[in-house]
Amino acid sequence: MTEDEKLLKELLKKQKAGELKPSDRFNIPPQPMPQQDSVERRSNVNEVALGYTETQARLEAMRCLQCKNAPCIKGCPVRIRIGDFIAAIAKGRYAEALAIIKENSLLPAVCGRVCPQEVQCQQVCTVGRKFKDVGKAVSIGRLERFVADRAGGGDAVPKVASETGKKVAVIGSGPGGIVAASDTRRAGHAVTVFEAFHKPGGVMVYGIPEFRLPKAIVQAEIDVLEKMGVKMVCNFVVGRTRTIAQLMNEDGFDAVYIGVGAGLPRFMGIEGEQLVGVYSANEYLTRANLMKAYKFGAGADTPIAISKKVAVIGGGNVAMDSARTAVRLGAEKVYLVYRRSEKEMPARVEEVHHAREEGIRFHILRNPKRILGNEAGYVTAIECLKYELGQPDDSGRRRPIPIKGSEFAIDVDTVIIAIGNGANPLIGQTTPGLELNKWGNIVVDENCRTSLEGVYAGGDIVLGAATVILAMGQGRIAAAAINKYLAAKVPTPRENPT
Repeated sequence: MTEDEKLLKELLKKQKAGELKPSDRFNIPPQPMPQQDSVERRSNVNEVALGYTETQARLEAMRCLQCKNAPCIKGCPVRIRIGDFIAAIAKGRYAEALAIIKENSLLPAVCGRVCPQEVQCQQVCTVGRKFKDVGKAVSIGRLERFVADRAGGGDAVPKVASETGKKVAVIGSGPGGIVAASDTRRAGHAVTVFEAFHKPGGVMVYGIPEFRLPKAIVQAEIDVLEKMGVKMVCNFVVGRTRTIAQLMNEDGFDAVYIGVGAGLPRFMGIEGEQLVGVYSANEYLTRANLMKAYKFGAGADTPIAISKKVAVIGGGNVAMDSARTAVRLGAEKVYLVYRRSEKEMPARVEEVHHAREEGIRFHILRNPKRILGNEAGYVTAIECLKYELGQPDDSGRRRPIPIKGSEFAIDVDTVIIAIGNGANPLIGQTTPGLELNKWGNIVVDENCRTSLEGVYAGGDIVLGAATVILAMGQGRIAAAAINKYLAAKVPTPRENPT
């Protein structure tokens, strides 16, 4: 019997006798996440974090104080009954724990892996605050992942109500679209999901690498939707293949949910961005993830640069994903160039830690001034400026200020720009009357209703770049509003949404 197993046995005795005190819970050490060796994983795309053992999960669950005021629930965008599902794990009731999570979240295996719990539910955890370290909070996300993997199974198909005769179009098959499709289909509506790519899953498939989120997990959720009777239509670009007006006026859809994300990459506007070897992070990750470029022809024919020296510009999760992908595609050196300090990086702490373990070199307080190339038009280097931090700007982070005369060059053959995305203008351009804000995001009310009757929207196309759980939350709000709208809708000659 291991030391952890002995500790668990002792704690279970106290729990059964009603003698488990807060002091006992505070003394349980935070459980580390088992992971692949940092050297071995550089040459494969398998998941890095391997998941808790049962002993680890139950020990971690016993660290929860079961606070009456439940600050963690307030920190959760979809208000999962966190204390209740953790208590069920502590007692070994995994199916019960999963059922509690699924009251509010349909994708626990996804959210448990990729959502930033450290700035949501775990940030306000009483245990973390006791130790003044969010890293010592109860690992809610890891517990969510554990129970989803342990008690999950894609065979369970939600019940569907009697057919209503109403049709719902869901544009985009990302997390918000999946939730909206599931909830409207449960109400008995005929639901069709339109996906621009050749495979459904949205950002979970094209943007998040396999080593963070195995694609089989996403596919299992798509399979459940199809078993429910949801129709998936891929290679369908709304705004080009058909407009929203055509879907409603000609194809007979009674309501539309727009969940197309924010997939328009931002560039820096500097000299040399047109050179061969410069990628947006979106393109690079889509080629590597959705198109499986890492197979180099063994089952995939997607072209991608075979790079030796790569510079990734940015400090968010997408930048980390790009840098870590470049390592797995065989790059000898990968540099991450970020204009603020590591403290200001928006990337998850875990992602930064994994990137460092994998040998990625951080150039902090640096930013490209221009990209240099040869006569043939290929990237050869980036010229950077050094920066220092000034006063906080509108984001609350200290503003980076360039240091004059501090230019220096880094020899590279590939540059990946990962400084954020904006809203793709296509739907706005092809849908007259759809209200947008100054950034091109769709304007909605508290029920995710747009300015057009019967048209709803959520996720990144509304919020800007956000998280999986926030997109899911909006998908659920919109679905509830759509169901209410269709229930009250008296059959009349079809209105023109434009």
